[in-house]
Amino acid sequence: MLKASDGIESAPVFSALGDVTRLELVSRLSDGQQHSITELAEGLKLTRQGVTKHLRVLKQAGIVHSKRIGRETRFTIKPDPISKARDFLARASLQWDQNIGRLKAFVEE
Repeated sequence: MLKASDGIESAPVFSALGDVTRLELVSRLSDGQQHSITELAEGLKLTRQGVTKHLRVLKQAGIVHSKRIGRETRFTIKPDPISKARDFLARASLQWDQNIGRLKAFVEE
């Protein structure tokens, strides 16, 4: 049985990904390349400072890593926290499917 405590590690990830701008940044970083704030801000209706705030949230959730190269900071994605959150959701989905199956069998009897 899945317990709420099983998702504690993933809670910051879910929280961080609960914003459309941060989802867009994760999408842009998902190519596995290093990106500067300027590159990530391109086409967004946010200032570089606004993008920096969103990247800070993603970094605190462990989703992105930053590295200072000269005068600029480059960001890369860390897929492991997202994978763990996905695995938690898969286990929760399986549990719900099993519960719904039992309920259906009970109702049909």
